[in-house]
Amino acid sequence: MAWRTAARLTCYDLNVLQVKNRVLSFALAVSILSAAPAIFSQTRPAAAAAATSGGPLAQAAPLATKVLANGLQVIVFEDHAVPLVTVQLTIRNGSFTETPELNGLSHLYEHLFFKPNRVTRDGADYMQNIDQLGISYNGTTREEESEYYMTTTTPNFPVAMRFLRDSARYPAFDQKDLDQERQVVIGEIDRNQSNPYGVLGIEMNRRLFFQYPTRKTPLGTRETVTAATTDQMRVIQNRYFVPQNAAVVITGDVRPDAAFQVAQELWGDWARRSRDPFDEFPLVEHPPLPKSEAVILKGPIQPVIIEVGWHGPSVGKDDVGTYAADVFSFILQQPNSRFQRRLVDSGLVDGASLGYYTQRNVGPIQLQMRTTPDKARAAIRAAYDEIAHFTDADYFTAEELESAKTNLEASDLFDREKPSEYAHTISFWWASAGIDYFRGYLSRLRAIGRPDIARYVTTYIQGKPHVGLALLSDESARTSGLTADDLIGASK
Repeated sequence: MAWRTAARLTCYDLNVLQVKNRVLSFALAVSILSAAPAIFSQTRPAAAAAATSGGPLAQAAPLATKVLANGLQVIVFEDHAVPLVTVQLTIRNGSFTETPELNGLSHLYEHLFFKPNRVTRDGADYMQNIDQLGISYNGTTREEESEYYMTTTTPNFPVAMRFLRDSARYPAFDQKDLDQERQVVIGEIDRNQSNPYGVLGIEMNRRLFFQYPTRKTPLGTRETVTAATTDQMRVIQNRYFVPQNAAVVITGDVRPDAAFQVAQELWGDWARRSRDPFDEFPLVEHPPLPKSEAVILKGPIQPVIIEVGWHGPSVGKDDVGTYAADVFSFILQQPNSRFQRRLVDSGLVDGASLGYYTQRNVGPIQLQMRTTPDKARAAIRAAYDEIAHFTDADYFTAEELESAKTNLEASDLFDREKPSEYAHTISFWWASAGIDYFRGYLSRLRAIGRPDIARYVTTYIQGKPHVGLALLSDESARTSGLTADDLIGASK
């Protein structure tokens, strides 16, 4: 599918940048980036009682943790509601570790992870009846983590742990498997590049993280994946698949002492790497945007899709900013918020969101709107007008602030109902923020006040350089009269 830009602007290929509410939807997989953005999806309704509560609703999830002598962290969330256990190996590795020539290869590695390894290929005893154990498995690769997980019945969780251990430590990297999975990944890339939302994400990443775009592009490119070799897979393994850079998360019908014992038996002799991978291969520093800029993309699409992106806070550098971002994003997404009333209830757009995606290495903030050609210019002007008023004393009420915090607590409780999914939640936090951040999240969220939100807005959004994008057809471009100045809020 051919996509092109307006005459004086340029267009690039990159992966989708999905701004996800980190509490409600950060378990989305990179491998399904062809889906429409989550901002237009249905969100879980909050309980009426929760919305009026002024005190804490939930305590931090009761996690049992142990760090083995080799540095491997074992995290257990115990829930005996059903006799199922999920075992997940999480590695701090994803696109944020990838130089241009390695871009997308952490994701390709994920596709190879469950292929026969040197142990299973030689006929390990536990493989004799593994097909009869009812094990469900999959993997996910994002910017700052790779996850490999298996869910099975309680008696068989040691088998799942053993399989994950053998896959992590003894991969075969068979050339035939690499050739096969390379084509699968290329198919994902092609689907993403033929999707209008993928095209927007490509352009947003290219411009928002202009110096190191590969570090925010988990899917990679056709070129890098096509050129991938088994030697490069070994490079990734040797650098990042080491115990001090990994966590085993176990959720469901298991007792911590039993989980720790099995983990020690199976993983305790995994040798540490002599140097921490991030000491030897430091992360890049994404430079701030020097100025605001805009791109108008053309394609066969009926609505007008508008996106605006900013650099947001990084975990570890501005934790308070990340909590404030979560609370304010929740306030804005509520149907009765001033933001939604001005944009959606007025009829200017049929979907709008402004949210933050938690990252240790610069989390993006993104405004997304869907509208019609005749309303596009009015919609973007109204959005920038709302942004200008974000710090007004009456932009949101005290009740809205408390409701946001309480309902974010309720969301965590809902997530705990399904331990197999909660394993992904725990892993995301561990990889990008650290387990202590996760443990303190609810209490620190509760402490966020109006000044914290105002600081977040003035530090990262109001008056800050940003990227404005629009995707629309030729006919819509003529009808709308939308300009680059409109997209960055420069037109009057």
